[in-house]
Amino acid sequence: MGNYKPKKRLEASEYIEGVLKGDRVLLSRAITIVESNLASDKILAKDIIQAILPSSGNSIRIGITGVPGVGKSTFIEVFGKHLIALGHRVAILSIDPSSQRSRGSILGDKTRMEDLATREEAYIRPSASGDTLGGVANKTGETMLLCEAAGYDVVLIETVGVGQSETAVHGMTDFFLLLMLSGAGDELQGIKKGIMEMADMLVINKADGDNVKKSQMAKIQYQNALHIFPLAESGWTPIVTTASSLKNIGITEVWDKVIEFKKLVDENGYFKSNRKEQQIQWMYNNIHEELKQLFYGSKHIAEHLKILEKDIIDAKVSPVKAAEKIIQEFKSTI
Repeated sequence: MGNYKPKKRLEASEYIEGVLKGDRVLLSRAITIVESNLASDKILAKDIIQAILPSSGNSIRIGITGVPGVGKSTFIEVFGKHLIALGHRVAILSIDPSSQRSRGSILGDKTRMEDLATREEAYIRPSASGDTLGGVANKTGETMLLCEAAGYDVVLIETVGVGQSETAVHGMTDFFLLLMLSGAGDELQGIKKGIMEMADMLVINKADGDNVKKSQMAKIQYQNALHIFPLAESGWTPIVTTASSLKNIGITEVWDKVIEFKKLVDENGYFKSNRKEQQIQWMYNNIHEELKQLFYGSKHIAEHLKILEKDIIDAKVSPVKAAEKIIQEFKSTI
């Protein structure tokens, strides 16, 4: 591993041309540059993103989440194949917050969707493991732009597990899909209220065999639960459906509802205004990440932090005073 060197970098123009032509190899290499933390790659990434920006944004962006075991991979595979059959090109991006700790817990992603991974019209990419969720989300956002510029007109952003990452994904997508299981009584407690509130659609998966009756009951319970929430800004009323990825039941309806949603938000202006709002938020996310890198990446600050940590432990300084001191120190270096 010590002798490993990154592939020779091309000129920005070569990546840009390759992405716009839909060259999958150059798309993958451009994404690798976006995910890189090398200073030279960061400059190159900014040039590439800036150039492809006018060619991006022409997709519908769908966030998909659900508790582990809900059958997300199978659902995405069947859903993706349905979209391809309709003539779409689909990019599937995954955000896995646990990969920040285990460094690559989702490398099995491609094998999870074996059939879809072999399709020319589908592109599957796990997220880079980053030090912060914000960093991962920003990089996933740039990956999404690259995929759109390469001609993928449906982008599915999948999150693994149920936590903070859902908020990040909701902030970069147009439509948010929550996959659930029957046995709603238990699951209602397991799903955070905030995530339920974000959902544009709840799909009760694995609604087949003995589960059909339970899934119908769960559907009613979830529908009742959704009535508690205030009307979404989009003017869309969230809906609950049942589906079976294994039996390919209810998948068509999911896409039909996405189309219905898109028609509504195009007509009432929410689609464009939401995208603009997301762009502004994205800028702030980038500012936060850059400032964090600037602060924690400083050797001088790192040394001072060590001293302050010891002072806190020895009760020489309070945590609040220590924070104030380090910020003052940082300001003096700018």
